[in-house]
Amino acid sequence: MAEFSIDEIKRLRQLTGVGITDAKQALVEAKGDFDKALATMRAKGLTKAEKRAEREARAGLVGSYVHDGRIGVLVEVNCETDFVAKTDEFKELVKDLTLHIAAADPQYVSAEDAPSGDRQAVEAELAAKAKAAGKPAKMISSIVEGGLKKHFAERSLLDQPFVKQPEISVGELVRETAAKLGENIVVRRFTRFGLGEIT
Repeated sequence: MAEFSIDEIKRLRQLTGVGITDAKQALVEAKGDFDKALATMRAKGLTKAEKRAEREARAGLVGSYVHDGRIGVLVEVNCETDFVAKTDEFKELVKDLTLHIAAADPQYVSAEDAPSGDRQAVEAELAAKAKAAGKPAKMISSIVEGGLKKHFAERSLLDQPFVKQPEISVGELVRETAAKLGENIVVRRFTRFGLGEIT
């Protein structure tokens, strides 16, 4: 019989939003290995969250943050119900997103949101650099593809490492919160102002 405490069951529930029975079962299956049980339950929770992603999310909050009178952020985060929008967990997520946007200065919500003009300009620049570096013609397309992915991942909010917890991305933070709260959560849009910046 696997050895684990009631505190571990409670902690697993708190971190993943699953029921007591599911948390206990995960610990039994992981033979008492908390980290293994957590990884399993997060995977299950994220799978449920992905299924929820098809549901419409029109409730939510607009969060704001001003840093030292020099940087201002507005972000719209949607969920399915006003009930969830009023929870501490949802409010904390919105607050964390405003802080992250202020610190990391993303340009897009996701890489897919990048305008085609931006994508084409970066693609042309990467191809020119690869050619100038004397890379073989057959390698250039894969170099450009990898460079594009990296370029837009660095600039898209959901792909960036979360500033308060860099081992996870902002997208993973959003999905984990959605799994805990049992609703679809969508980062709809954001605006970041820097004093004296010209856009």
